[in-house]
Amino acid sequence: MSYKKPLVVVTRKLPEIIETRMMELFDCQLNLDDHPMSREQLLDAVKRADVLVPTVTDKIDRELIDAAGEQLKLIASFGTGVDHIDFPAAKKKGIMVTNTPDVLTEDTADMTMALILAVPRRLSEGERLVRSGQWDGWSPTGMLGHRIWGKRLGIIGMGRIGTAVARRAKGFGLSIHYHNRNKVHEEVENELGATYWSSLDQMIAHMDIISINCPHTPATYHLLNARRLKLMKPHAYVVNTSRGEVIDEKALVEALANRDIAGAGLDVFEQEPRINPKLLKLQNVVLLPHMGSATIEGRVAMGEKVIINIRTVIDGHNPPDRVIDTMF
Repeated sequence: MSYKKPLVVVTRKLPEIIETRMMELFDCQLNLDDHPMSREQLLDAVKRADVLVPTVTDKIDRELIDAAGEQLKLIASFGTGVDHIDFPAAKKKGIMVTNTPDVLTEDTADMTMALILAVPRRLSEGERLVRSGQWDGWSPTGMLGHRIWGKRLGIIGMGRIGTAVARRAKGFGLSIHYHNRNKVHEEVENELGATYWSSLDQMIAHMDIISINCPHTPATYHLLNARRLKLMKPHAYVVNTSRGEVIDEKALVEALANRDIAGAGLDVFEQEPRINPKLLKLQNVVLLPHMGSATIEGRVAMGEKVIINIRTVIDGHNPPDRVIDTMF
């Protein structure tokens, strides 16, 4: 890549401070009205851009990458997950891929903990009751939920976010359990009092709350499927702030409707922004619009990482957040 200002195409509107800095550093094409780019616009972008800055809602598949011009050397994704990018196709064409890890951990863990509290205590139902004007005041049996103190939390994916969730949950008196590809460091296990389960099935069957914090990969697609949902206790809850595809949403709807499980807290959906209309009718589920990482501080930090990755590649060096094969 030459040292003249590269053409950087950004697919969605970013925080103003980040856009201003990008305009100073690069020949930058911004998306000021924040409408998602059409397929045709994305095709045009990859044919012209030196650097493409997509988000998790942009599907950068093999067809798009194959259509890219020879000048496209970097896909600097604004987000941690990279399942929206065909990484093997990019690698084959010599296009580097970067993401923005580590800056969303605390924000996503906060939202996960909020859902862990909200679902068993029926916060969303209570808020709707008050707004409806049908609340008649306190009663001994009104809006009864479940205590979380002393309950078992099973974390699927004990990476940075899963560990941050565990630290918060321990403070609320939850017993920490986890399933991961590998055990975490012994010091972390001791700090959290965490129990490792090599069998996901066995862990699910013994938990009161399941928190999904693993990335979406081919190996985790529908990881929580109909069979595993049936292993859960009838009083158990599931919380997902990872990716919607990790849960078989159709099977989850059935389990919730039949009260095979007590409830769910979902910040992500399998076909988002489309949401299964049956989910919208259920009272025992809290639904959020993929806002787990939506803090001003987090978005600015993501943008700063994108800029660092672009500048590092322009300078001919390996970027700090380069995506590598082991993630796939």
